[in-house]
Amino acid sequence: MPKEKIQRQKMPEQKPQERIKNFNEVPFGYSAEIAMKEANRCLQCKKPLCVKGCPVEVAIPEFVKLVSEGKFVEASRKIKETNALPAICGRVCPQEDQCEKVCIVGKKDKPVAVGALERFVSDLERNNNAIKIPDIPEKKNRKVAVVGSGPAGLTCAGDLALKGYDVTVFEALHKSGGVLVYGIPEFRLPKVIVQSEVDYLSMLGVKVETNMLIGRIATISDLFNEGFSSVFVGTGAGLPLFLHIPGENLIGVFSANEYLTRVNLMKAYLFPEYDTPIIRSRRVAVVGAGNVAMDSARTALRLGAEKVYLVYRRSRDEMPARIDEIHHAEEEGIDFQLLTNPIEILGKDGYVRAMKCLRMQLGEPDDSGRRRPIPIKGSEFEMEVDIVVVAIGNGPNPLLLRATPEIELNQWGNIKADTETLATTKKGVYAGGDIVTGAATVIAAMGQGKIAARSIDRFITT
Repeated sequence: MPKEKIQRQKMPEQKPQERIKNFNEVPFGYSAEIAMKEANRCLQCKKPLCVKGCPVEVAIPEFVKLVSEGKFVEASRKIKETNALPAICGRVCPQEDQCEKVCIVGKKDKPVAVGALERFVSDLERNNNAIKIPDIPEKKNRKVAVVGSGPAGLTCAGDLALKGYDVTVFEALHKSGGVLVYGIPEFRLPKVIVQSEVDYLSMLGVKVETNMLIGRIATISDLFNEGFSSVFVGTGAGLPLFLHIPGENLIGVFSANEYLTRVNLMKAYLFPEYDTPIIRSRRVAVVGAGNVAMDSARTALRLGAEKVYLVYRRSRDEMPARIDEIHHAEEEGIDFQLLTNPIEILGKDGYVRAMKCLRMQLGEPDDSGRRRPIPIKGSEFEMEVDIVVVAIGNGPNPLLLRATPEIELNQWGNIKADTETLATTKKGVYAGGDIVTGAATVIAAMGQGKIAARSIDRFITT
């Protein structure tokens, strides 16, 4: 008899009507039985395209085979040979556009759930106190500074520590993790998961100094004077972009950065235990359609908003957010106002009372490849809201760069870095992640952190 075809295993998750009342993770994760069943869908290709689709070069068929054999801890350790942050990647990496996109199983069926399996084995290793420090080569008597503790910085730091370097990470905020802790909500990436991954790097010997704003407290030149042989800059894209429309200075208008940071780092998600200063809203409009917009909209719902609009000037097909995030937002009742563009924020007594919008239609594709939104004359209308969250993207963090004029920037203010090595125009300084590429994905930033670590190793040893 032919072998029964195994369908892709779905992770069980909280029901929408329950999860909008809490900040707990939406998916519960696989059980051991489901994980093994899913892993058995892998064809173990001789030339696995999935590995080429992974920016951090995880040996995907090898770890999946270990899962299918019930060797879960061994599978997690296999991942950690190239990726020090598997519990994070298993949750927020866009696998559908990376490894799973090129999975051979996905040609005729749904691809193997690589991300769900990665999450399962890393969680199991952590929950069973089975984390083991790999053999680290003899320490090199050389120090490397990493500026920024986001995904690029943490990856670079971990890879350099495994090569034997004395690594110190400098973080401007009071918690390490960068966008992983201040930008991604608790229900998508719990803070305890990020902290456990940072703790693992500490076990590898990485030192983390928080409340250290490089560019103000010390400069990159100061770091070299203190004996660091090389510096990696991974300060991210933390400068919010705005709409530049009338009314943006009203009370109740937030950038997504401020809104999510207040919730994440000031612990509004633990209200009333922490009475974080954030406006308790009734009707919220979030402008944008990326992952940050989805995060903001779903957060507003959990903070008690009666109605949350997601306002986007293009159609659903052009929405840049992950498919899962769009699906979860719709399930939770977020009202998608598509082909809609804000033109003014209206106020009363200094506070937001409404947002004036225009309906749009799509024309020919623009430089981004997406169809250009064109206003429909006479289609103005008012949307009653008391909070507006602007989530239309971010620019490069400028503080460090103003203090380091030797580092050349491009026309958008991002660092110019060599495409192969990520070397900047200042000798010994490398850069990666959003500060180079502009706002992108966690896994793309991690991939650049890995490339930079190799380049720094070559720079110091040759």
